[in-house]
Amino acid sequence: MRDNGVPSAASAAAPAAMTHMDTPEQLERRLIDLEVKASLAEDLLDRLNEIVTSQQARIDLLTRELRRLSTDGAADTGPAFGSLRDELPPHY
Repeated sequence: MRDNGVPSAASAAAPAAMTHMDTPEQLERRLIDLEVKASLAEDLLDRLNEIVTSQQARIDLLTRELRRLSTDGAADTGPAFGSLRDELPPHY
């Protein structure tokens, strides 16, 4: 409960601690709630795993592309320029 007397969402959603007075119906409801939460957590984990797998595939692709570009750049034997001042304009 918050200081203003209004219960927070977390405390309102959290089930009460098990007491010796819980009825079988209350226990069954709590068990169902836990099963639903576990199922939702499992679904979330599956979706996150798919995202991570997709991102890793993209990282691998970009890494291969970077290596290819680095290799192509190293194989280029054209003139290398240190500065634009080293270049003469075409009208000279």
